Amino acid sequence: MSAVGSAKRLTPTRIRMMKGGTPIVCLTAYTTPMARLLDEHCDLLLVGDSLGMVLYGMESTVAVTLDMMIAHGKAVMRGVARSCVVVDMPFGSYQESKELAYRNAVRILQETGCDAVKLEGGEEMAETISFLTARGIPVLGHIGLMPQQVHTAGGYRSVGHSETEIAKIRRDADAIGNSGAFAVVIEGTVETFAREATTAIPVPTIGIGASAACDGQVLVSDDMLGLFNDFTPRFVKRYDELGKRVGAAAAAYAGEVRSRAFPAEKHTFKRRS
Repeated sequence: MSAVGSAKRLTPTRIRMMKGGTPIVCLTAYTTPMARLLDEHCDLLLVGDSLGMVLYGMESTVAVTLDMMIAHGKAVMRGVARSCVVVDMPFGSYQESKELAYRNAVRILQETGCDAVKLEGGEEMAETISFLTARGIPVLGHIGLMPQQVHTAGGYRSVGHSETEIAKIRRDADAIGNSGAFAVVIEGTVETFAREATTAIPVPTIGIGASAACDGQVLVSDDMLGLFNDFTPRFVKRYDELGKRVGAAAAAYAGEVRSRAFPAEKHTFKRRS
């Protein structure tokens, strides 16, 4: 049952108040069943545009559409009772102008019932975030490695290795941290500067490939659960290997079907007398 409107749900304001306190626990969710499983353990559930790669087999997040994000946002909202839910704004839905960003953010909030939106970008997006938050739209920022900019960044790689990148991280952290965003994701950033940014800005930082000093952490749930058997990013810790277990279960099922061991009598129906 959906918990939209529940007084027990964590809000963006509550998340912001967690700065410097107990670390914020965040995972991605794209479906109702997964949201139900994760909800009681998380403070924040992110409906990430990573769903393009995780669920749809895309090579990047760039092709993810607004309609896709809204559909999965609705699904996640049906499964939450506690967590604050944030939906990613996909590539092309906010960069053109702050007015376009506002229209699309309103659509996401109205159609999904989620608590906030997330958008990528540093100092160049600070004005847009201020525009949105001044009009009642809570925003989670995102700096450091930005997957939506993979084509211009030269691929997925950590940042903070040159003086130019370090200066950019500092400017971005200051700009987004003071833009009105209730928190900021820092991704794929050299630990020293993720730690520095966490100390420097007044809102919580949520790290992914950043620093244990961040005010919280986020991982893609499917990575954390080992549902993939291919490349695992350096910053991911696998807490289970569900992919192998799913494969083993499927193999057992296939064997029983082929040997006619399944279905057994208890799995079939008898005519009523």
